[in-house]
This record gives sequence, C-alpha cells and structure tokens, in this order.
Amino acid sequence: MIRRSSLACGLLSAGLVVACGDGDPGQETWSFDLPARIPAPKVPVDNPMTTAKVELGRHLFYAKELSANQSQACASCHEQARAFAEGRDRAVGSTGQVHPRNAQGLANVAYASSLTWANPLLVTLEQQAAVPLFGEFPVELGVVGNEAAILDRFRTEVWQDRFRRAFPDEADPVRFDRIAAALASFERTLLSFDSPYDRYLEGDAAALSPAAQRGLELFFSDELECFHCHGGFLFSEAVNHEGLVLPEGGFFNTGLYNLDGAGAYPLDNPGLIEITGVPEDMGRFRAPSLRNVAVTAPYLDDGTAKTLEEVIDIYARGGRRIDAGPRAGDGSRSPLKSGFVSGFRLTPEERADLVAFLESLTDPTFLTDPRFSDPKGPSR
Repeated sequence: MIRRSSLACGLLSAGLVVACGDGDPGQETWSFDLPARIPAPKVPVDNPMTTAKVELGRHLFYAKELSANQSQACASCHEQARAFAEGRDRAVGSTGQVHPRNAQGLANVAYASSLTWANPLLVTLEQQAAVPLFGEFPVELGVVGNEAAILDRFRTEVWQDRFRRAFPDEADPVRFDRIAAALASFERTLLSFDSPYDRYLEGDAAALSPAAQRGLELFFSDELECFHCHGGFLFSEAVNHEGLVLPEGGFFNTGLYNLDGAGAYPLDNPGLIEITGVPEDMGRFRAPSLRNVAVTAPYLDDGTAKTLEEVIDIYARGGRRIDAGPRAGDGSRSPLKSGFVSGFRLTPEERADLVAFLESLTDPTFLTDPRFSDPKGPSR
C-alpha cells in the first residue's frame, strides 16, 4: 500500500519520495515509491521532477489565466472528484465549442504510452499539453493569437517567483514550453494505487466483497475477455514505464458504430485512421485505464454510455446496435471490430458482480487528496 504524508523533505507523498539535498528546498528531486508490483513511470531526462516544478504545475493546472478569455483551466475538464475526468458526454472548450470526444481521466496518466483517445504521435505529457493550449480544431483554451497577453498574466510577483523556483537557471522562464513542463510534472504525481482491489492484492482478503471477488473472476475469464484490452496493473494495454523497451499501443475497435455495413464511424470522430490514414484503423481508440472507472461516467470515446451496466451490455452483445437516426447500424457486424469483442452471456447476478469488481478499482483517497486539489481552494 502507498504510504501518504505531507509533502516535505524526506517524506512520502502520493507515491513519491522526496530526495533531500542541501540546496534550495524547492529543487529536491523526486523518485517514485510504489508497491513492488508496480513499475516506475518514465520521466523525460530533459524535464526532471522537482518539488517546485510540481507545485508550479499544480497552480497552473487550476489557473483560468491560461485560457484566452479566462473562463477555463485544465481542471475545468478534469475534476479531482471524478479521477480528473468530467461529467459531460463531450468536452466543451473555453469558447463554447463542443468537442467530438469525452474528456479522459488523468489518474496514472504518467504511464500512458500515448495521450488522448486516438493519437499515437503524442507520447509525452509535455507534447500533449500543447493540444489544449494551442489546438484550434476544436478550440480548448484558445491560446493561438493571444500568446503575449496570456504570458503577461504570469508576470506578477507571485507567479514570477513560482516560475523562478521551478526553473532557477533561466532568466525568463515564463514561456509556454515551461508551462507545459510544469503541467506534465504535476500530472505525473497523479498516482492511484490504493483501491480495495490493491489492498486485496497486498494480502487483505476482506478488502473485496464476495460479489467483487466473483466479478474479478469474470473479468479475467476467457468467456468475457475484458483483460485483453484492459489488462496489466493499469487495466489498459496502452502502457509505458521504466524497463519497457517497446511501449504497448492498445488501440481497439469495439464495434460501437457501423454506419455503412463496412465498419464506418462518424466523420467527426473516426478514431486512429484520422492520424494514420490506414483503413483498418477506422474506429480504433486507445483502451483507457479502468482504475477509478466507477466515478468517470459517462463512458466511451464520445460519452454515449451513461453507466457501467450500459457498457457491459454493449460488450455482451458483441457491439452496439443503433436502430434509427444518422448513426444507425449494427456494430456487432462490423468487419473492423476487434476479435476480443465477440459477445458473452451474463445472468443479472453476474452482471452485478462484474460492476462490483469495477467499483472496487476506486481509490477514495486519490479523489480527495489535498495535494492534487486547487491550491486556492474549491471556491476559485
């Protein structure tokens, strides 16, 4: 089990241990302190983690000053109580533009082999930070054309001090590449490995209810095959960590759409094919981690499933059938669908057991840990 304590020299916090030195206390480096079964995430050599950099990233994560109209922060679409996901079907940017996809949770995002739902080219958190900042199709924070004005907001004495402590060797660290580096450092601390399931693995047999234990058996059974797309310590195949030479891809077509009988997905959200141009990549999306999944509704890349039971029913059928409307089609008959989504039968009791297991992946401490919360309080 991960020990937790206040962030200070030599003490453990959120799965990290601070390595103390004789210099500026803000420049202490962090190493991950995790259960023996959990490997350490990779950290880029050009962005080592320090306490000051993580703290700057935490302030920036909640700073509405980062959006052109000062209406949104990163936290607007990534809420701690929802494991840093959000409750909307699809995200809405700072200008009101509705996005084609649901905002993913950020728990354990440090381990993701690629970022966002279907972009194999975004492989670091530093790269990904540019998407909400500078993306125009769709607009999220709306930085483009407003770069100078936004940076000027961070030239107050308080913000300048935070930047200088995080990047002490630079004359003027108030730059967007440094904002991205600090955000990435904070996001790497969002570790969640203290769920009832984790305690069960560590020897506490009572941590899982009998129903959850039966659901565990179902989840890892060959009949349901859930573990093929949601395997490993992260419950996702899209994983990268220290010691792994070739990170996993983890992109799957789960038969959610079949608009033309040949496997077509909606034009505004076609999946991996949008990046690769490979026809077989139509409808393939990154399998998200299932840790804390019970609090991250709605589900699927476009937020169209409202409950875990609804998701289970789609996979039990072997794909989703939509009977009417512009997106009508039978996903179970898609020729592009993964072979792992072949369908299965569950009794009502087994369905409830499977939900109980998925609920056991919730880490309640993570959802309320003050080290991840808005440093200015909930009213900001």
